[in-house]
Amino acid sequence: MSMLDEVPIGDIAAGSPETSHSKKPVSRLRLVVSRLRSTPRFWVGIIGLVAIILWAIFGLVPNAWNATDLDVYNMGSRPTGLHWFGTSDIGEDIYAQTIVGLRKSLIIGLLVGPLAAIIAGVVGAVAGYLGGWWDRAIVWVIDLLLVLPSLFLFILLSPIFKSLSWVALIFLLSGFGWMIMARVIRAQTRSLRERDFIKAARFMGVDTWTIIRRHVLPNVSSLLIIDATLGVGGAILSETTLSFFGFGIQAPDVSLGTLLTAGQGAAATRPWLFIFPAAILVFTVLSASLVGDALRDAVDPTSGVNRD
Repeated sequence: MSMLDEVPIGDIAAGSPETSHSKKPVSRLRLVVSRLRSTPRFWVGIIGLVAIILWAIFGLVPNAWNATDLDVYNMGSRPTGLHWFGTSDIGEDIYAQTIVGLRKSLIIGLLVGPLAAIIAGVVGAVAGYLGGWWDRAIVWVIDLLLVLPSLFLFILLSPIFKSLSWVALIFLLSGFGWMIMARVIRAQTRSLRERDFIKAARFMGVDTWTIIRRHVLPNVSSLLIIDATLGVGGAILSETTLSFFGFGIQAPDVSLGTLLTAGQGAAATRPWLFIFPAAILVFTVLSASLVGDALRDAVDPTSGVNRD
């Protein structure tokens, strides 16, 4: 039924009560955990993701410079023992700025991914369970948002969000990152509402929202967890892209996107201004994607690289 449903393991010999009693059922959650433990991609991704988060939290401790400090005697210098990632044209420490930018990008990614998954779960479950004109109206909105170019909308809305805090970018990215998964949840819900336990709940007079909360959403939780995990990397990339083109994080705030924008002009002559933030971005997104891919394959062994 859900991630915690019990499924039998092992072959049980027909007509053998001893064998049937000796084999204990195992929950689907334990099966997923067991598959993750035997998946190298998961360990590579989770170790890399934990390492990058710990570095973002504690990386400034051994460094003598903060992101706002200016070293007027070493402006535009290459990496040295004093400035591990070099300095910018005005003497900013690139190592400190990279950590601060990574923190901002991680916060956005770790919030946008789950928030978009929650929106997708609620909207998809409501559309699939209620059906009728509710379903048609919600699907029409989803299709409309899918065909509209999100980057064009971001550009149109950027003047409004530039006057607000960078936190507004979280809601903007979440508001355009839930549609595809909402359609998947809707299809799953349309199948679930015909199951016996849903019909029994309706027969006993359980209200609609309680059924959605207690029975529908828990049964699609595995899909939402996968979507939230994969959405972290996608949200970081989206924020970086918007900030790179000047529509995301605005100065004096710093993100990986703003650092890439500042360093792109000097990528050939002073590559440290561009290479270090770019490498951190690639490593972070790759780690999050590996965890999401491994989780998807553990929940659904017929997907991805496990497909025959």
